[in-house]
Amino acid sequence: MTTQFGCIQLHTNDNVSVTTHAIVPQLPGVGMAPVTAIPVGHKLASQVIKRDEPIIKYNQIIGFAAEDIAVGEHVHTHNCRFSADFERATAPGSKASPTQFVPEAQRARFKGYRRANGKVGTRNYLAVMTTVNCSATVAKMIARHFEGDVLADYPNIDGVAAFTHATGCGMAMEGEGYQLLQRTLHGYATHPNFAGVLIVGLGCETAQLEHLKQTYGMAESAALQTMTIQQAGGTLRAVAQGIERLMAMLPAANACTRESVSAEHLTLALQCGGSDGFSGITANPALGAAADLLVQQGGTAILAETPEIYGAEHLLTQRAVSPQVADKLLARIRWWEDYTQRNHGSIDNNPSPGNKAGGLTTILEKSLGAVAKGGTTNLVDVLRYAEPATQSGLLFMDSPGYDPVSVTGEVASGATVVCFTTGRGSVFGYKPSPSIKLATNTPLYEAMAGDMDINCGAVLTEGVSIAEMGEQIFQCILSVASGQPSKSEALGFGDNEFNPWVIGAVM
Repeated sequence: MTTQFGCIQLHTNDNVSVTTHAIVPQLPGVGMAPVTAIPVGHKLASQVIKRDEPIIKYNQIIGFAAEDIAVGEHVHTHNCRFSADFERATAPGSKASPTQFVPEAQRARFKGYRRANGKVGTRNYLAVMTTVNCSATVAKMIARHFEGDVLADYPNIDGVAAFTHATGCGMAMEGEGYQLLQRTLHGYATHPNFAGVLIVGLGCETAQLEHLKQTYGMAESAALQTMTIQQAGGTLRAVAQGIERLMAMLPAANACTRESVSAEHLTLALQCGGSDGFSGITANPALGAAADLLVQQGGTAILAETPEIYGAEHLLTQRAVSPQVADKLLARIRWWEDYTQRNHGSIDNNPSPGNKAGGLTTILEKSLGAVAKGGTTNLVDVLRYAEPATQSGLLFMDSPGYDPVSVTGEVASGATVVCFTTGRGSVFGYKPSPSIKLATNTPLYEAMAGDMDINCGAVLTEGVSIAEMGEQIFQCILSVASGQPSKSEALGFGDNEFNPWVIGAVM
C-alpha cells in the first residue's frame, strides 16, 4: 500500500487509487493529480484504462471500463460497468495452510456463562420467542412486564427480550422456507446467551410448536417452556401465564454467574453494513486479523452475506480445507445467481446507494473488501442459513446481505458476539449477542462516537498497522464477551433486529 497525491494505491498491479480526502480538479499531466473533482474514498485512474479493459483494485478485477479513462479521472458508476463474465481461479485449497494454534494453556480467556450442555454464553437473557406473527403482540406484552424495577433483585440477568417475526404461517409445511424457519427457532431456543426460553404460538399456525419440538428432540424443562394463546384461553390469560412461567425461571437464571473460560468457547459473527471505500482498507482487514487471532485461540468466526462475497468467492475456495467445502460454497453462489434471476433482479443491485456514495462501484469491489473480514485462516465449513456451527475455525454461512437477516442466521448458528464494520454510519445492535461497531474512517468515528466502539480509521490517520488494530479489536471482543456493554447495548439496541430469512411462496 503506497500513498501519493492524497491517494492510496493498494497493490502495485492496481490501475486505480483511493482518495484519502475530497480532491478538487487540477491541471492534467502532474503525476496522478486528478482532472475531475473526486469525493473522499472514491477511485481515480492511476494509469490510462482503455474501453473494455479491466479495472483493477486489490490486484483483482472490480469491473470493466465503459469508456476510455484518462489518468487522474474519477472511476465510478459512470465509467465502470459490472460483469461477472471473467475467469476466477477457484483452485480449491491452493492457499490452505495449517493454522498456528496457541497452546491450550496459553490461550486468552474471558468471563462467560457456562451452560449445562458445555456451551458458553456471553450474556444471560431470558427470551420470549414466537412461532408466528400472530403471537408477536402477546410475546411483547409478556416481555414488557419485566421492564423497570421487576428485575432489581436479579442482578445477574441481562433482561427479558421478545423475539418476534413476520412469518410462521401462509407457507408450505415442507420445503426450504419452512426448514429455514425451524432451524432459526431451534438455534435461538438452544442459544447459550439464554438462561431460559418461553416459546409462544397462536395454536393453529403452520409452524407448529409440537412439530418443532419433535424435529429437534426439544424436551420441555424448567428452562424451556412452550404455550399457545388458544390453549391459554386468549390474550390476557396467555400474557398472565407467560409472565408466571418466566417469573419461575428468574431464580435459576440469576444463579448463573460468570467464570473464567478459554476464548476457544467464543463464536464471532463477522458483519459489515453501510460500507464505504475504506471498508476494505481499514476495518474489514483489521477485523479479519482479529478473526485470525480468535481462530488461533481455538475459537470460531462466521462470515456470511453470500451476495457480498460474490466475485471474491475464489479467495475463500483457495483456503478451503477440502474440495468438498469449496464445492459447498460454489453451490451457494450458483443458487444466488438463479435466485436473483428468477426474481428479475441482479446481484449487482448490491451495492446500495449509500455504498456507492461512499465510493463502492460494483458488487465485485464491495465483495473483495467484505471478504477481508474472514482473515487468512482456512475455510473449514460452509453452513446453510441458521445451520448449527459444529466445528471451530473460519466458517461461512449462507445468507442475504441484509444485515438483520444475516446476523439473525449467524446467531442462530451459535454466534455469541457480533463485530460490525461500517463506513457510512450504520446504527445496529443485537440481542442476545452484543454488537461491537467498527468505524472505517476517523471522520465517521468522530461524528458518531456514541455509536462506534473502535476507530479503525486510525490505520490511515495515525499509521496504526492492521495487525495492531486487529489486536485492539480482539481485546475489545474479550472485554465485551466478559460483560462490558458495547455502545449499541448502552443505547438499548437489539429489540427490533431479529429477522429470519423468508424464502418461498407466501400463501
